[in-house]
Amino acid sequence: MKNNSLKTNTIITTIVCLIPVILGILLYSRLPDVVATHWGADGQPNGWSPKFVGVIVFPGSLALINILFPFLLKMDPKRKNMDSKLVLICQWIIPLVSLFASGITLAAGLGKDVNVELFAMLLLGIVFVAIGNYLPKTKQSYTMGIKLPWTLNSEENWNKTHRMAGFLWVIGGILLIIAGILGITFYVPIAAMLLMTIVPIVYSYVLYTKGI
Repeated sequence: MKNNSLKTNTIITTIVCLIPVILGILLYSRLPDVVATHWGADGQPNGWSPKFVGVIVFPGSLALINILFPFLLKMDPKRKNMDSKLVLICQWIIPLVSLFASGITLAAGLGKDVNVELFAMLLLGIVFVAIGNYLPKTKQSYTMGIKLPWTLNSEENWNKTHRMAGFLWVIGGILLIIAGILGITFYVPIAAMLLMTIVPIVYSYVLYTKGI
């Protein structure tokens, strides 16, 4: 993971995080004083904020978090083990959230009807598939991966756990994409999340009990 590429990617992704701020300023006078900023599983808004917070502060806060991300990576004593492509994917998660969430808020504020569940499922599914493809290639670190005491203490446990997790994350991501297209926004997403989290942890622990 080269510092120059990390810095360049941070600049680019931060600019992307701030695109909704520019759009928000341009559309500010056309938006209501209070805008929807949170949606339930049924795709209906269930949380609102003053429009300054919703269209300016929220994406601005994500941009700040994005700027801090490289400093978090540099604090990891095993940072040299990180796969550069996985780091790049993770760097783009916050900008995508900024574009998606703020875009939904702006569209709803303008009275547009947006299929929140579909876009949310597609976004999550694509991200999980992308991460799943690179999980088997990532090496031990304290920032990325399935960080358990036994995975961090055993390289073999780490590698086997991440090979399985990578496969399950791809499957889980595909399930989320299909669920979004079919409009299934509860049972399938929960099952996919459990598949991607609980199974690798249990598998890793079983390896640990076997001395791996």
